[in-house]
Amino acid sequence: MDWSLGLGLLMLVATAVIAGRRLWWLNRLIRSGQPAVGRTDEPAVRLQAEVVEVVGQRKLLSWTIPGLAHAFAFWGFCVLGLTIIEAFGALVDRNFSIPVIDQWAWIPFVEDFFAVMVLVALVVFTVIRIMQNPHKLGRASRFYGSHTGAAWLVLFMIFNVIWTLLLYRGAQVNTGNFPYPTQWAFASNWVAGILPAGEEANEAIETLGLVLNIGVILGFMVLVVYSKHLHIFMAPMNVAFSRRPDALGPLLPMYSGTTLIDFEDPGEDDIFGRGKIEDFTWKGLLDFSTCTECGRCQSQCPAWNTEKPLSPKLLIMELRDHAFAKAPYLLATEEERGQLPEAVRAEAERPLVALLEDGGVITPDILWSCTSCGACVQQCPVDIEHVDHIMDMRRYQVMIESSFPAELNGLFKNLENKGNPWGMNASGRNTWISEVDFPVRVFGADSEEKLPDDVEWLLWVGCAGAFEDRAKRTTKATAELLHLAGIDFMVLGDGETCTGDPARRSGNEFLFQMLAQANVEVLNEIGVKKIVTTCPHCLNTLGREYPQLGGHYEVVHHTQLLNRLVRDKRLTPLAAVEEKITYHDPCYLGRHNKVYSPPRELIESLPGLTLTEMPRNRERSFCCGAGGARMWMEENLGSRVNVNRTEEALATGAETVAVGCPFCRVMISDGVTGIQQDGRAEGVEVMDVAQLLLRSIKN
Repeated sequence: MDWSLGLGLLMLVATAVIAGRRLWWLNRLIRSGQPAVGRTDEPAVRLQAEVVEVVGQRKLLSWTIPGLAHAFAFWGFCVLGLTIIEAFGALVDRNFSIPVIDQWAWIPFVEDFFAVMVLVALVVFTVIRIMQNPHKLGRASRFYGSHTGAAWLVLFMIFNVIWTLLLYRGAQVNTGNFPYPTQWAFASNWVAGILPAGEEANEAIETLGLVLNIGVILGFMVLVVYSKHLHIFMAPMNVAFSRRPDALGPLLPMYSGTTLIDFEDPGEDDIFGRGKIEDFTWKGLLDFSTCTECGRCQSQCPAWNTEKPLSPKLLIMELRDHAFAKAPYLLATEEERGQLPEAVRAEAERPLVALLEDGGVITPDILWSCTSCGACVQQCPVDIEHVDHIMDMRRYQVMIESSFPAELNGLFKNLENKGNPWGMNASGRNTWISEVDFPVRVFGADSEEKLPDDVEWLLWVGCAGAFEDRAKRTTKATAELLHLAGIDFMVLGDGETCTGDPARRSGNEFLFQMLAQANVEVLNEIGVKKIVTTCPHCLNTLGREYPQLGGHYEVVHHTQLLNRLVRDKRLTPLAAVEEKITYHDPCYLGRHNKVYSPPRELIESLPGLTLTEMPRNRERSFCCGAGGARMWMEENLGSRVNVNRTEEALATGAETVAVGCPFCRVMISDGVTGIQQDGRAEGVEVMDVAQLLLRSIKN
């Protein structure tokens, strides 16, 4: 065994040096990023995330077959960590066993079981990769753009780990060196039965198997730190430091170091968004290093699925590759930078966002194709925060470079001058009130300085709900339902302005701050506590972003409040309408704010209606195409997102498409209109859930 021990130690030292240098380099690169605030608070919540997401593999298991395969591979290598200890121990002492547990017969059973299950997982992974071959499927494959060669090599290395493990364990059974009772070691016993007879032969096989197993494991360790499988080490850290409960909903406020940027008096050294790779926080650099290239985000992205250039996976990979290529420059002193190779200095000078011919890492079309739907974040098994990174790069482009789609000029001008994206006069916010036959109380009409004590809810109408004709129907239906239920509510009327959501999602943080601070000041001054809104974007901004500015309110979506009123028998649907209906989950109501059940419960409470779900629903709902300020931009690339979603809705055979968002209503309605012009979808309506409820109550 002397030669095997010497060879094993030599391989161990070589691995420690090669892998250790790489890990130290990665540590230095990630730590070179900007500070990240709030990444270590709530340790109990973060520990729970480690248990649920890393150990429990929750996100991976949402895709059953590949999830189970990955879970068994992960759990297998956790359990088989014992065999690594046993293997190194056997190099020193042929009769080595782990104290205390060496008499537990169930340990070898568990080890053998997971060794076999890892082999089964390898078969599943192989079949999936053959079926998802990007050379055959092109963009339709979630592995399109991934390093598939490295993935096949990793599968081969895992296979080598398992067969060499079973080889030496089978020989140990025959030589009597097996470190546990053998009665339940079913796989090791089977291998032992097919090995040649004779103690000398089995001793040689045991020695060879041990050396091969250790060599493969150590070689695998080196491969991991130089490949996408770096996530084996990075993923637990990335999950631990990720935003909690997730990176959806509110965008992060902007910091300079660990200090919030004061937009009224910004500092000269403040960093507005991300204009260079070194502007990203250390958590951003950790994100880039953690990507598994699994393509789950890519497979769900509405931009990618409609032939846009944006793939969340490829975006993260491009940022990672640029960070790694620029790392020698980032980690060098000023004096050392002048001595760096030309290729490194050229990489350092590449603009982060620019046309390909100008050397851009990310092209403008990639950056501005995002709808901020959050499907990428929701799907990512290692908690990468794609949307935050995209929005931070938009912030830099808008506020520093003044480089953004031309259509946004009108949006910004209208928001700044008129307080709404359409550029309508504030007096027009009350127009819908004159179109209803019940009283609507408007704050300030009687010179109130505070919201009256008898007013329970402020109805936040929103810009769409006040100015867009289709959304106004939702506003009127919601207001009438609240009136019928005896709910005392008020509206701000012309005192209401845009929440700032389209400004923030398009990167204009200055404008968002101006609008949001003005709204918070008004809401706090008049004593608002509870807000109901028909717009998920307003819901998200008022309820989850205004606390960043001192505005703390209970904010609910109208479907939540109306569903509560139906359950409490304050509203009673009566009229039966025999109709087939499908419901479209708005991204900012569903994924961003986890409101899935109330709209469905409302629909199912209506007599005669049959709810038929689209294939992509709830967490995996497909975007309408309006989010991320895309509502205000032309869609000139690929096919239309709203048409893709509308086709899916119509394929259910539904006569009505129910929505819970004014933007979704516009996009789905336009999709239906276009399809009707082609001679299809005759008679299909798009209606808000509130309208459906009101129809059932009044008819």
